[in-house]
Amino acid sequence: MPTLLLNRSALKDLLKMPDIIRAVEDAFKAWGQDKANMPPKAYLVVEQGDFRAMPAAIPGAVGMKWVNVHLNNISRDLPTVMAVLIYSDPETGYPLAVMDATDITAYRTGATSAIASKYLARHNSHTLGIIGAGRQAYTQILAHAELFDLMLIKVFDRSSVAMERLINSLPDYPLKQCSLEDTATSDIICTLTPSRIPVLKKDSIIPGTHINAIGADAEGKEELEPSILKEATVVVDDLKQASAAGEINVPVSRGLFTVDEVYATLSEILLGKKQGRVDKDVITIFDSTGVAIEDVATAKLIYEKAKQVGSYTSIDLV
Repeated sequence: MPTLLLNRSALKDLLKMPDIIRAVEDAFKAWGQDKANMPPKAYLVVEQGDFRAMPAAIPGAVGMKWVNVHLNNISRDLPTVMAVLIYSDPETGYPLAVMDATDITAYRTGATSAIASKYLARHNSHTLGIIGAGRQAYTQILAHAELFDLMLIKVFDRSSVAMERLINSLPDYPLKQCSLEDTATSDIICTLTPSRIPVLKKDSIIPGTHINAIGADAEGKEELEPSILKEATVVVDDLKQASAAGEINVPVSRGLFTVDEVYATLSEILLGKKQGRVDKDVITIFDSTGVAIEDVATAKLIYEKAKQVGSYTSIDLV
């Protein structure tokens, strides 16, 4: 039986944001109904960066992603985040595909944030604020533009080069370089930095803002002033993972916030077990750590599309 090999170039024609949004939302619903299996993310820390092993099973699909975060890679002209995913047959365990998952990671993260925004942001949200203009900013914009009528996308990064690069990469979208303070007044904010010091202050945001806190994905990272969490409705992708390595990890470790103050998981919101936004003035936060069901749902979609095309490289691996 052949194993498909899908490199980053091959995935460009297979990654379609509307399809990924639907697949990821279905995966979260399946997880909330105990139809998916996902052990905790395993971390391996080395001097230069860290690695994560992320396995999951959803209905009809099994896979595992091996992903790194190396912050100094920008000086080597390499992505900060790179990933490989093994996609297997759940019936036999046979490796159906080995695929680059660098862009899968970016696309599924953007999709998940947009899904959270759909349920937690005000429905009349028209401005998107991007704090951190790296690769993840691109897919956050693509995903939110699928679900919201965006009139203005405010972009802030400490690097003017990064802001210009992002704006030039999306000429058909209403992007504008802004100060951090101006970006913080957006209807929806996506924080996308590796910061260990809060970059978003409580006094900067306006009532009714929805925040997707994405950059904090390891112990010690935080992007939001803890006082924002105390007054907000906080939703997480996975409670255990968020408390260990998400936006809430530092406030929890310092006794400034407790896991009991988390309102819901995203799965609970999607299944209607908990309501989404119920007040136009409340601040809502989605703590996105990234979970493996997102990757496997996207990989399943890609594998099925690649099989239909039938022109990709395959080898007899086993």
